[in-house]
Amino acid sequence: MPRETLVLVGRNEVRSVAEQHADRLRQAGLVDTVTTATYEVEPESELREGLSDVRGDRVYAVPLCFAHTHETLKDVPRALNRLSGEVRYCDPIGRRQAVTEAIRSQAEAASDADALLLVALGNSRDDHAQTVAASHAARLRAEFDEVRTAYLLQSPAVECARYTLDADHAVACPLFVGNGEATRDRIPEQLELHRGGIDYADPFGADDVVADAIAVAVERARANSKLSTPSPDLVADAEPVATDGSGRN
Repeated sequence: MPRETLVLVGRNEVRSVAEQHADRLRQAGLVDTVTTATYEVEPESELREGLSDVRGDRVYAVPLCFAHTHETLKDVPRALNRLSGEVRYCDPIGRRQAVTEAIRSQAEAASDADALLLVALGNSRDDHAQTVAASHAARLRAEFDEVRTAYLLQSPAVECARYTLDADHAVACPLFVGNGEATRDRIPEQLELHRGGIDYADPFGADDVVADAIAVAVERARANSKLSTPSPDLVADAEPVATDGSGRN
């Protein structure tokens, strides 16, 4: 049997969450080794040290973020090309049903509101975050009277969300894995939380069920025997990222 390693990759703000889930997945025995690697700005250069000790006949790399970005589609795969062995790159965890459960849990812990606002980073160049946020909104409409989405970097904008809600009382859930500048400062400021009427939940990433989302991503990659074929969730412009260990796709 090949020796398997799982690498959880993300920005520095998800480091503590990544370590929590790494511990859970080690105890579950999902693979032989579980490790984490984070970066601040430049994945290709900053991950060099973090990935230097990663060993395994087969390496699964899971990006700990809500949806694909330029970093996850271009820069992180280039960094992973340095790894030896067979590398299988998974999709971000945000689309999974377990994440919907985590979002619901955070919303209910923060508020008894019947209106839900999902707030993601977004991206003016593509609609990956919008697509994933819409999937959660669709699942959660059966449980909330009103569900809307808003974004920091695309429309509908976060700063307008308060005025588009029909309800007088809502709960806003940031669609982020970790707690960073966006969740601590930018979203609360743009939602004008000080005015009341909108409760604010924690990011979903620390919820225990997110480890299940990671495990599903690994099992899906394990079942995909065609190394040159990206996962079906990857968009058309994504570069192939499974390598033969020599940096060639």
